[in-house]
Formats: sequence, structure tokens, C-alpha cells
Amino acid sequence: MAHIYFHCSSPAGLLLDRHGCSVQDLTEARDRAACIVQTFISAPGPEDWRDWSLHVSDAEGEEILLLPFVSVLGRSH
Repeated sequence: MAHIYFHCSSPAGLLLDRHGCSVQDLTEARDRAACIVQTFISAPGPEDWRDWSLHVSDAEGEEILLLPFVSVLGRSH
């Protein structure tokens, strides 16, 4: 089991996960990351999430996964 953190960033800002959570493996980390991104983009409001990314880091601060929000949203035409 590993304790990981989910930080969100865009050119204009950074949202730090100060608590993190424990996961069994990288698959669980990826699935949780996708759920977090989906939660952000599903929330009502004017935010354009296409420039945001979710950075998954371990307890030592090493990035283990990067999930651009656009990979869930798709690109606009």
C-alpha cells in the first residue's frame, strides 16, 4: 500500500492535496485520478478545465502519473 497525493495545476494556478490517500497499486491510483478529474469537470461553473492537469505524487514528492484533464474532456473543435 502506498500513500499518494493528487495535485492539480494549470498555467494560472495550483491546487495542492495536503492529505492524500492510500492505494493498493498504480491501477487504483490511475482510477482514483480519473474520478477526481471527472468530479472537477462535472461541477457546475464557468471553469474551462482544458489547460488543467492532475499530478499524482508519492510520499517523497516523486510524480508517478500525469493525467491532463483534456484526456477526459476531449479537445474542443
